[in-house]
Amino acid sequence: MNTKIYKRVLILAGDLMHAAQRKNQARFDNLYSELKQICDENESTEKDHPVQWETLADFTDDYTLAISLYEKALLKAEEINSKDFRSSIGFSVASLQVELGEKTNAIAHLEKAKISCNKIADKELKDEIYNLLEKLTST
Repeated sequence: MNTKIYKRVLILAGDLMHAAQRKNQARFDNLYSELKQICDENESTEKDHPVQWETLADFTDDYTLAISLYEKALLKAEEINSKDFRSSIGFSVASLQVELGEKTNAIAHLEKAKISCNKIADKELKDEIYNLLEKLTST
């Protein structure tokens, strides 16, 4: 990923968290718009990367919209064959689908995330994927 864009997305994520914690909706909305603009400008270019779409989805309150953004990020992760992104994004999609009562879709995303996470270093994420999948398939 382009380092300049990565740093900007990282800074925006921190600023979005800060605005949310301070309940500063106007600042949050402006920062979110800036992040969306970055995503839109880079879409379908060599600068397009799952991290920007995943970050945008992370700060989206509308679950249906967030899932569509995560799905876009997941496609980008598959294009670059990133097991880390496929795992984290798959888990995020599944978590939202659980909230929406879409158990079957959540299980499907978790199954794919489980395969992707076999070779990642993030043991906590692996545990979250395995635990949620076990919970959903045992009930």
